[in-house]
Amino acid sequence: MRRPSPTAPRLASIAVLVVIACGDPDATPGTSGSSGPPAGTDTAPTTSTATTGPEDTSTSAADSSTGVDGDPCDDSPDAVADCVETERYAADLEFIADIRTPGSAHWQAVQDLCFDRLTEYGYEVELHEYGSGVNVIGRRVGMTAPEEIVLLGAHYDHIPDCHGADDNATGVAAALEIARVLAGAPLARTVMVACWDEEELGLVGSAAFAAQAAQDGTDIVIDFNFDMIGFSSSEPGSQEIPAGLDLAFPDAYAEIEANEFRGDFIAMMANASAAAAAEDFIAQADRLGLRAGLLALPAGTETSDLFADLRRSDHASFWDQGYAALFLTDSGEFRNPNYHCMAGPDEIVDLDEAFAVQVARATAGAAASAAGL
Repeated sequence: MRRPSPTAPRLASIAVLVVIACGDPDATPGTSGSSGPPAGTDTAPTTSTATTGPEDTSTSAADSSTGVDGDPCDDSPDAVADCVETERYAADLEFIADIRTPGSAHWQAVQDLCFDRLTEYGYEVELHEYGSGVNVIGRRVGMTAPEEIVLLGAHYDHIPDCHGADDNATGVAAALEIARVLAGAPLARTVMVACWDEEELGLVGSAAFAAQAAQDGTDIVIDFNFDMIGFSSSEPGSQEIPAGLDLAFPDAYAEIEANEFRGDFIAMMANASAAAAAEDFIAQADRLGLRAGLLALPAGTETSDLFADLRRSDHASFWDQGYAALFLTDSGEFRNPNYHCMAGPDEIVDLDEAFAVQVARATAGAAASAAGL
């Protein structure tokens, strides 16, 4: 997640915050823990390299755990969500969490991982070179409404001298695991999975893609964006609140206060056109016992400077082009003191992997619903 602008307003005064308590908060796993392809581009590039990432444990493309015809994972959105595997997620998280500044050796290795995994899962994959960086875009064509696209993405770059386990190895690992469980499902709409580049430099990669998509008239019906989804704490006082929230949103503040300011929920930010996807996510979160808090922006306000704190990741690139987008985050520095390694190293040991896997599961189910399963 990119740093906030020092001159931008800190909190929109017209957002709506709803904190949804799902299940017993004490049962939350763990205590602690960031020019698009023209429509119809079907050909993957020939410049891929062998991944140096974690070895895939599946025995073949027809393995029942990868999502194929007859797989019970494809029966319903709930079944898709429940097929997200902790072991696969953890293996990718461990590999990705290292120095990933653009142009570095591990940045290239994670780019290769995205390309090779999406190819392995049967997606048509493109290296989208937009000038200063490279997005990796996987595309699985829908069965009956292929022109309508459900997009999931996470940025794979990070800042110098910081491993970025939470920011954003957690998000990339989730996007790849969701790509796997959606790969064989009978989906009406096309699914695209993206590893975005240069988010930390100002959302550069996603902005280039979104602008080209809008110019081409690409119909992206929803964008799910992950950025920092792995830090959770059941300790009272672990969730900081932006100044003025108590006055602007007294009911929301009262709910957070009643929960003793625990950082044990996934935060969601949605523009008005993403309301249905947000509702699907909340339904999945409720089913899974995952606490979720929603910031629902009134129609037409998502591009306002008043929402600077809500626009600090790649979903904002899609908001700016008029697309529906849902941002999923642990709230960054408002909860994780090691955001951008500011108070200490951003390492896996401080994360709640079980929490991140539940976020991935809820998103997989919501994405399957959005895609027409």
